[in-house]
Amino acid sequence: MTHQIIKDLNFRYTAKKYDATKRISADDMTVIKEAIRLSASSINSQPWKFIVLESDEAKQRFHNTFANMHQFNQPHATEASHIVLFAYNPKYTKEDYRKVVDNEVSSGHLPAEMHGNMLNGAYAFAELNTDENGYNGSWTKAQSYIAVGNTLHTLARLGIDSTPMEGVDPALIGEEFKAEIGEYVCEFALAMGYHKDGDDYNHGLPKARLAEAEIITVL
Repeated sequence: MTHQIIKDLNFRYTAKKYDATKRISADDMTVIKEAIRLSASSINSQPWKFIVLESDEAKQRFHNTFANMHQFNQPHATEASHIVLFAYNPKYTKEDYRKVVDNEVSSGHLPAEMHGNMLNGAYAFAELNTDENGYNGSWTKAQSYIAVGNTLHTLARLGIDSTPMEGVDPALIGEEFKAEIGEYVCEFALAMGYHKDGDDYNHGLPKARLAEAEIITVL
């Protein structure tokens, strides 16, 4: 298939070794950050923070969070061009959502007279996913994965390699990046850059996906 979307997805794979000498350009980073910002989320909740690590100091801080586990991902922390920490709000409140609705009105997306209806009506969906302690992290974390998927395709379109990493230590990330993420939780990070020729065993291999007939049903 020759469609550009399919070309993008065939290009994308999980890089295993990065060339530390190659950096993502400032222009491409501008596109990447804007693509992340434009990610979809349920009720437009945007219950997330994205911490972009590009300085050697910031990447070393991330490197330090592998002290206890998942050391197989640790080299990416300093060898990849950039890292993005995807953090979600585990206790998303109506006041958090009010900021979103306020922005929808100020941007012209939502008529001002609809503010109350949207705030109270749409937030009811968040309440359905909130327990008696105010925890709705299962719901907000799911929104962050929408942003992950959007970012992966953006990187593929730009010809940039990536490594999705659930193999991180949320507790140590929470400590090391407390000033940046506060009470948000980071259980996922994304390394971005360019693979190292000859050392990335995963590069150039054919795709291994189940057949369409096994996973897609058209009714």
